Amino acid sequence: MDDESTDHTVQIAGAYTGKIFHRKMDNEGRHRNWAYSQAKHAWILSLDADEAVTQELQTEIDQVLPGASCAGFAIPRRNYIGDYWVKYGGLYPAPQLRLFLKNKFKYEEVGVHPRAFLEGKTEQLTKDIIHKSYRDFAHFLAKLNGQTTLEAQKWIETGRNMSFGVAFWRMLDRFPRTYFRKKGYKDGFVGFMVAFFASLYQIISYAKYWEMKKIKQAL
Repeated sequence: MDDESTDHTVQIAGAYTGKIFHRKMDNEGRHRNWAYSQAKHAWILSLDADEAVTQELQTEIDQVLPGASCAGFAIPRRNYIGDYWVKYGGLYPAPQLRLFLKNKFKYEEVGVHPRAFLEGKTEQLTKDIIHKSYRDFAHFLAKLNGQTTLEAQKWIETGRNMSFGVAFWRMLDRFPRTYFRKKGYKDGFVGFMVAFFASLYQIISYAKYWEMKKIKQAL
């Protein structure tokens, strides 16, 4: 499914399949659910444009899927910043529900970080999805800026009453949780930056929420 890309994505994909759908992103959960509804088979493996299946994962899926007795599988995801695989700070294995029965699965229809709902049992695969998360720290910051805007919009749209105190506590909590408890320090300076950005995410989301709420009240 192509979200109005401006590079050569459609041409590249067209070399492998004629089934290319076009839809402008309006809401992440709704966008994903619409894409899944286009599938004609029972099982769906959901991948983003910056993700890829390893050969080992392909083999594992081929082995387990024919006799599957569950409704979905959680798959470990190997996150990278540039060429660096981030192994700590809660970023690995951090399994995500990505292989599931179409008629048993649905995402919450919110703008960012939608919750996944599955009717039935989830089992765990052991091989990885490769996720090229960020090209560099500048890309990391750019995505953080976009995601915090969507986070603030989600709070507004769902009527969530976020307070500065809660946001401030989350900001203080995220760094030690990521860097110390989840051993982000083992990733060196990269681990420090991941923890710092996790902390920053909370207070920036609140700042944007505060501004949006003020504008909404003034209308």
